Amino acid sequence: MACEGVVLHNLHLKPNQCVEVKGFIPGDSKGFAVNLGKDCDNFALHFNARFDQHGDTNKIVCNSKEANAWGAEQREDDFPFQQGAETTVCFSFQGDNIITRMSSGAQFTFPVRFPVDEISYVSLDGLQFKSLTVE
Repeated sequence: MACEGVVLHNLHLKPNQCVEVKGFIPGDSKGFAVNLGKDCDNFALHFNARFDQHGDTNKIVCNSKEANAWGAEQREDDFPFQQGAETTVCFSFQGDNIITRMSSGAQFTFPVRFPVDEISYVSLDGLQFKSLTVE
């Protein structure tokens, strides 16, 4: 499987570090995704904000993917995103969990489902990339 969108390798995000992603959501967006993990076949977190995609409307759907096999989806009701606007999402890698904080202040936790020492891979799809900051 080819990695799609903006792809960053060799990030070396360690536990207790966070990555902040800023981007512009196109006006005709059906949704966008941010993936964090080891590579395009192993995501500790697949964050998918869906405006109208795969039967979901204004819903955040999160999942993991190990050896290219998807896990169980987790859905979040808080949806602060708007088409045609900039957004910021912060992902804090805590070792056993990834805490996601959105620009609205809302946050949720997603469990890391397989052993991950560091997040070395980030990809963005459907989001016009503005910046990425690691703290």
